Amino acid sequence: MIDQTVDDFSLPATGGGSFTLSACQGRIVVLYFYPKDSTPGCTTEAQQFRDLHPQFIAAGAIVAGVSRDSIRSHENFKAKQELPFTLLADDEELLCTRFSVIKMKSMYGKQVRGIERSTFVIDGKGVLRREWRGVKVTGHAQEVLDFVTQL
Repeated sequence: MIDQTVDDFSLPATGGGSFTLSACQGRIVVLYFYPKDSTPGCTTEAQQFRDLHPQFIAAGAIVAGVSRDSIRSHENFKAKQELPFTLLADDEELLCTRFSVIKMKSMYGKQVRGIERSTFVIDGKGVLRREWRGVKVTGHAQEVLDFVTQL
């Protein structure tokens, strides 16, 4: 998928609207997929993107978090963590499927379907420029920012 145009999509977003890729034309889009609102790793990851958000904005980037949680769950998570960016509800797994982030994972000894923590950077022309899969949270948001500032 690298260096290929990402097809337009629209998903329900926090704040009562929807997020549409084509509406972001001319801006870099950072889509980060995470397993679940208000879990330890996902909270830490969101906080790191939150803390670096001014630098992402300065680099001309829009950050959006994506999970299968409901908008209501997203709104609570966003408020509690004071997140300045949009969270997208992909409860039908449309975007998760498109980016192939649904994986079988082991949780407490059981196999479960879930989102593999992944991040994608789409340039202002809608072309996928970088992907990270199987992300480790610590330092990841900074690594993404470093890449975005070089685009």
